[in-house]
Amino acid sequence: MITTPTGVLLGTFTPGTTEWDAARSGLCITATEIAAVMGVSPWSDQFTLWHKKSGLRTTPFVVTPQVEWGSRLEPAVGAKFQDEHPELSLATTGTWCHRDRSWQRATPDLLGREELVEIKTSPVAHEWDQGVPIHYYCQIQWQLDTLGLPVCHVAVLISGHDYREYTVEYDEADAATMRTAAEQFLDDVRHGRRPEIGNSQATYDTIRVQPNRYDEIDVEIPCEIAARYEICRATRADADAEYTAAKSFLLDALGNGRNAVHLGRRIAYRTAREDGTTIALQPAR
Repeated sequence: MITTPTGVLLGTFTPGTTEWDAARSGLCITATEIAAVMGVSPWSDQFTLWHKKSGLRTTPFVVTPQVEWGSRLEPAVGAKFQDEHPELSLATTGTWCHRDRSWQRATPDLLGREELVEIKTSPVAHEWDQGVPIHYYCQIQWQLDTLGLPVCHVAVLISGHDYREYTVEYDEADAATMRTAAEQFLDDVRHGRRPEIGNSQATYDTIRVQPNRYDEIDVEIPCEIAARYEICRATRADADAEYTAAKSFLLDALGNGRNAVHLGRRIAYRTAREDGTTIALQPAR
């Protein structure tokens, strides 16, 4: 049986079951949620997570092809890592909490005596060219902090064929920053302090599902909200057209190249078909 210095195993739950949901719901922060608390998640934000933790409506989780194939490929990527590291004794486990902070939760992919392994898939390489993306870094630090382990190995399969490995060491200062942010967030949930409305799609989608009926009434909107909406709507078409023109200029200057670089800094890159024609111009991340 695997044990960790500070982790307590809550159980092994099948994703999507009532038991699995119960281990992740309520006033706790999981490793996949800490990035939203820190404001670096590509999929969620504090506003949406606050509604979820408060028992309010949020948009249902959608199993996209990327999510489906990430789940299907996870065992294969994990097997590849174990083939590359036969010296490590690894096993799947379940959901853990910190022994002194039951609200701090983690569900590692593979766990060893002194390390954990996270398995990822990605359709594009550029997100990983500078190392582990920040939202995954937060997830990993949260798990290391929960379990009391010093290091995490990350195995990632990119574009279905590009296998890579990364190593992330425990950073006590980063973990402490995350704990402080998580405690403040949970305190806001307890006291009904809703985060401010931001500009993310996740926030808009969360607000969109809050009404529970449709009343045929007029609602007087404050001046600043009405003005912001009408000004943004009026300028959006011009902004979209100008952005299209900017992309055209940049793509024309790029020619047959892949990366658009200014003073040594990549600002965009081109994806192309086999005949060289452009599929899309993508902003650098």
